[in-house]
Amino acid sequence: MRAGLLSTPRPAPGRRAPALAGAGVVALALPVVLAAGFSLAGWVLAAVVWAAGEALGAWLARLPIGADRLASSGLVALAHSFRGIGVMVVLLAVTVANKEVGIVAVAIYALAYTLSLGVSLVEYFGGEPR
Repeated sequence: MRAGLLSTPRPAPGRRAPALAGAGVVALALPVVLAAGFSLAGWVLAAVVWAAGEALGAWLARLPIGADRLASSGLVALAHSFRGIGVMVVLLAVTVANKEVGIVAVAIYALAYTLSLGVSLVEYFGGEPR
């Protein structure tokens, strides 16, 4: 690893490619779920939770942030935290209520989130340093 790789500021990665990558995972999971006989309700839940999380993220990205916008910056930070917590609570509650549905939803959402995060990291570290 190069010296300063993690300490060099870069522009924030875009939202489009990571969101599309995650949505692609959710879409590609549908034929797998159908072919394997897994719970379709689990796929629907994962798709709805993914879409809702991305819609919230898109709305939050439109809010102004920065040192001169402390109120909206705080709202964005808090909402991003609760976005992840909310997804976990929903998926945990469903898994407790119906194990088959919950496990399918958790697996699909986890794969979509992981690919989305990976794409974001590649965009960030592939970007030009400021």
